[in-house]
Amino acid sequence: MTPGLELALLLGAAVLLVAIGAVRFSTRLGVPSLLVYLALGVAIGESGLGIRFDDAELTRVLGFCALIVIIAEGGLTARWSTLRPVLGLAAALSTVGVLVSILVVGLVVHLLLGLDWRLALLYGAVLSSTDAAAVFATLRRLRLPPRLVATLEAESGMNDAPVVILVVLLSVGTATEVHPWWYEVLLVGYELGMGAAVGVAAGIAGRYALRRAALPASGLYPIAVVGFTVLAYAAGAVLHASGFLAVYVAGVLLGNARLPHRQAILGFADGLAWLAQIGLFVLLGLLATPSRLSGAVLPAVLVGLALLLLARPLSVLVSALPFRMSPREQAFLSWAGLRGAVPIVLATIPLSERVPGADRLFDVVFVLVVIFTLLQAGTLAPAARRLGVTAPAELAEIRVETAPLERMRADLLQLEVPAGSRLAGVHVDELRLPVGASVTLVLRDGTGFVPGPDTRLKVGDSVLIVAVAGVRDEAERRLRAISRRGRLARWFGEYGEDRDG
Repeated sequence: MTPGLELALLLGAAVLLVAIGAVRFSTRLGVPSLLVYLALGVAIGESGLGIRFDDAELTRVLGFCALIVIIAEGGLTARWSTLRPVLGLAAALSTVGVLVSILVVGLVVHLLLGLDWRLALLYGAVLSSTDAAAVFATLRRLRLPPRLVATLEAESGMNDAPVVILVVLLSVGTATEVHPWWYEVLLVGYELGMGAAVGVAAGIAGRYALRRAALPASGLYPIAVVGFTVLAYAAGAVLHASGFLAVYVAGVLLGNARLPHRQAILGFADGLAWLAQIGLFVLLGLLATPSRLSGAVLPAVLVGLALLLLARPLSVLVSALPFRMSPREQAFLSWAGLRGAVPIVLATIPLSERVPGADRLFDVVFVLVVIFTLLQAGTLAPAARRLGVTAPAELAEIRVETAPLERMRADLLQLEVPAGSRLAGVHVDELRLPVGASVTLVLRDGTGFVPGPDTRLKVGDSVLIVAVAGVRDEAERRLRAISRRGRLARWFGEYGEDRDG
């Protein structure tokens, strides 16, 4: 190997290991890990170690590759039973909500910064997409009702598709001809519809092939699943459709199928998504020019406030009109619309197209993401408690890679018993779990033991439950009901359904 390659591998491995270690550090401090990764990129850049990197086109290509993996992982881990009730709301937020956000931010940018309408709308389009990586990483650490989590995750997985289309249209339209509005509406409709169809086709093909394939090694199944999601993106792109929507739809279909070695597939996708996030954020930090960022702070704050206080709440309000959603839930959805790497990646599109003002746009978006990610991510848990939308005893799935559970078609669930939960004081036999679900282990004060029927649950207990696939949802509903109203939950009319419908 050449010395240059060896040095690149040394630096790359060092950055990767530091980034992995930073996950634990950032979690303890409550700082989003994406900010640590961006800081790493800036530190090794021209103002740090002196590595000069200004290839916006390469960043755009690699950024899209990373987003494919991140969105695929989000689709693979989305449970259809949770996603189905919120599909309409998530679709509305990803289309109508995006349009409202673009118009509001564009108007504010036009009036306050004095930019022409097309560039102002480009600001709005770049910033209208919530970030899948930021949402998935942040929300899964919070105890929220399944409907809120599913809505935010589905929105972040779906809204990249229309936003990418609009950013490209505005960027190309700035440099060349301007198409009639009806042409662009039809184009967006075609790309979204065809993208969804391609995703369905890829997902069904993957399910059929992997169920019947007898691959010689279990490690080939995760690679094949990721291959089908990438195939969905590529097929969508060839057909001039939305590849990102195709990836998400294919991921949902594959993730909810009874595939061999399913838990190994999910574990592989999770690790690959982490690698994509680290590489993407470090690359974006490397592309930034710190000497220019100070001049973008004031515009970033102004645009960010308009986005956070006007555009996002209004887009949620308009999108949620046909759906039953309380003002408290709408307020949390407005606050939880996290921006992350996606807006910065989208900002590389006009940069690579050499749109006038694109350098300034990239700097403003970069600073805005850093400031408002730090502001929002750290306040999500207090905001949820203040708005009363927390769910203190929701179940969390843990991923295992043991073959016996696969053969038995069972899932391993983890249940925490926090302070205030009515599960505290309930005996194991009073849980009355359905046949096919059983409490197998209790972890209390650092010691695990197999419980008996008369074991009484206590605050702080971690409970492991094995449930066969057919009764998993019923077991979860029963546990939620007891956590809210105690052992006599059904007497009080509590059946563990989501309170928000």
